[in-house]
Amino acid sequence: MRNIKLTITYNGTGFHGWQSQHRVRTVQACIEEAISTMTGEKVKLLGSGRTDAGVHAICQVANFLTNSKIPVRGMEKGLNSLLLEDVAIISATEVPLQFHARKSAKGKTYRYRIVKSDKRLPLLHRKAWITRRTLKLASMQEVASLLLGTHDFSSFMAAGSSVSTTIRTINTIEVRQTLCPEYLPCEFEEYQIEINANGFLRYMVRNITALLKEVGCGRLSSRDASAIVKARNRAASPPTAPAWGLYLVKVDY
Repeated sequence: MRNIKLTITYNGTGFHGWQSQHRVRTVQACIEEAISTMTGEKVKLLGSGRTDAGVHAICQVANFLTNSKIPVRGMEKGLNSLLLEDVAIISATEVPLQFHARKSAKGKTYRYRIVKSDKRLPLLHRKAWITRRTLKLASMQEVASLLLGTHDFSSFMAAGSSVSTTIRTINTIEVRQTLCPEYLPCEFEEYQIEINANGFLRYMVRNITALLKEVGCGRLSSRDASAIVKARNRAASPPTAPAWGLYLVKVDY
């Protein structure tokens, strides 16, 4: 028995998220089907975590157990030949049997993209959240700093979620302003929110993003943001940011 670790990238637009679901296309199911075609085995692909419909991954991690003797380089090439163009295997490596993509993870990094434009930007269709407003970077950074450390993030969890604890630790959170790389030399401003934490509640990054955008627009203050965190109530926080601006960047082990 071998344990194979896959590093995966995908455009989430055409998927109903990571996790296998009945009668809809998911990342997990597509890769499991490709593995089964190549090895002749029915496998269970274990991801580092679920990404929702429309969310992208620069670097997702998963693993599966197999009796196949195919070399890892052959697995990487073989899987990529079977998968469609919106998902790819960056690397395949053999790891100890005790490695588990989710349980072994120590943290993750997500990035959210917001681009300012009063025009349609086809190259960013379902790849970033487009806004007409110029955002106040300093105000967003001030509020982001309030979220550092260990807190109860109930106000940023999807309604109806079931978890054993809503306590999470944000190790780093950065809000930066740059120029949108897809449209250089045109100077469309891009705001990137990048968060590394020991774990995330469902919609947590998207809900934090929505809060920071409201702060950047001037509709909420740092005092409002602090009150939202302390409320520990999803109803106190702004509506969730759209899925398509979110990217899973890295999984820490």
